[in-house]
Order: sequence, then C-alpha cells, then structure tokens
Amino acid sequence: MSQFIDIDDYDATLHREILDALVRDDKQVIEVCEDRAIAEMRSYMSQVYDCDEVFAAQGAERNQLVLMFALDIAVYHIFCIHNPHNMSQIRIDRYERAVEWLKGIQKGMIRVDGLPEMTPEQGREKLTPLLVSSDRKHRNYM
Repeated sequence: MSQFIDIDDYDATLHREILDALVRDDKQVIEVCEDRAIAEMRSYMSQVYDCDEVFAAQGAERNQLVLMFALDIAVYHIFCIHNPHNMSQIRIDRYERAVEWLKGIQKGMIRVDGLPEMTPEQGREKLTPLLVSSDRKHRNYM
C-alpha cells in the first residue's frame, strides 16, 4: 500500500461523489489502483530517478507534477473497472499524456527539477550484465 497518494488528493482531479460511485465505497480498490499507477511510473522512471525516495515522500514533500500524473494514471485505472468502453475522453487523454511524459523521462528528454537522481552505484545494481560474443573468425581464401 502506497502512502504517496492521499485520498484528499483526488479532490483536485475528480469529485468525491464520482470516486465513491466508481469504487462503490470500497477503499481497497482505490489502494490497488494507486499501487498499480506507482508501479507503472516506476517502470519508466527507475533508471533515471531514485523511485524509492520519490514515492516515499508525503505531504508537501511530494513533487506536484509526479503526484498529478500518478493521480491521472490511478483515476484511469479506476475508470477502467467501472466501464472501460464508455470512458470519458478526458480521462483517456490525461492517461496518454502521463504515459508520454514518462516515456520522455525514460528517454532522457524530460528532467524533473527536485527529484533525486539515481547515483551511478545504484544504477549499476539494477543493470543486467550482458554477454557479448561472436562466431569464431573465418578465413576466406580467394
């Protein structure tokens, strides 16, 4: 369960009555969708930023841009539970915008001020060693 997103954060993105109707007063559904949103964000951001520190932040310490996109992704997943074929276009657009932003971070085209970057030591721990090899040398006679 993530502590990065607070239930009151949804008020700036979605009316509470709509949120309650979508999850049918089951707060566990909200937590699952938040965890999925953060896991999705980590998959894009983990090579550039220290995600453990980014998503451990609470209250005013959180980066507001990261929070906004985390909420957009979480709300998208909540709407998908209700009726994915009749989803509001704004929710689809905001989700796609969040994913494009994350792809920009992953490619190194977008940098977010104030986020803790991965140190080279942390980056090496996450790298998978590669094995480079080739066929043996062939001699061509003419």
